[in-house]
Amino acid sequence: MADLVFPPICVSCRGLVEDDPGPFRHVCASCRRRVVLVRDPHCTTCGYPFFGEHAESAGCAHCERLRPAYEEGRTATLLQGPMRHIVHALKYERALHVLRDIEAFVADHAYFREFLAGAVLVPVPLHPRKLRERGYNQAELVAQAFRRASGAADVRLLLRRVVDTATQTRLDRQARQDNLKNAFALAGDGTIETSLRYVLVDDVFTTGATLNACAHALRRGRPGRVDVATLGHG
Repeated sequence: MADLVFPPICVSCRGLVEDDPGPFRHVCASCRRRVVLVRDPHCTTCGYPFFGEHAESAGCAHCERLRPAYEEGRTATLLQGPMRHIVHALKYERALHVLRDIEAFVADHAYFREFLAGAVLVPVPLHPRKLRERGYNQAELVAQAFRRASGAADVRLLLRRVVDTATQTRLDRQARQDNLKNAFALAGDGTIETSLRYVLVDDVFTTGATLNACAHALRRGRPGRVDVATLGHG
């Protein structure tokens, strides 16, 4: 009855989602086929896929100057087409309903699930002012969706954002890195264990500056290993 009154609409193309009772409720079958799930081979720092032949180096042009403070990075999808609409809807339109579809994409992505299995997921934090304005941290919600779909051990809020930095959207790579110096710190009540593997989670990998700044902060707690996982790369 609810579907008759409020039929499920695709967040990307605005057409009807007619699969029933499938796990996807807000992305139609046509748009799902256009989402690129990233598998091997890919850059081991940012997760961007290598198309066709690739060099022996594990890195790529997207992150060649990053100098990561973490061991490995993965991304579930490319941030293009329908996935760009999903991320935008979650981040700027309060479309929390798309989390069910994000979870479904990860549940259907064995290669990415295996990377998360058994890890403690640590979402990139928002500054308290931004958190009050938005009402939620999209990175934390994405981390929770990852946990439910993958068998990750837990989601822990181990970092805090101590500097209310300017928006990163229009900054170049070097400006982003400068903008984020000392922006993150360990949360006062967070306990980090040297025996555990921690995976930093954000919605998008762009230049990697935010995730790398978080990795530097998390390293101060002497974790066993730090990796990075994002929903999209773009």
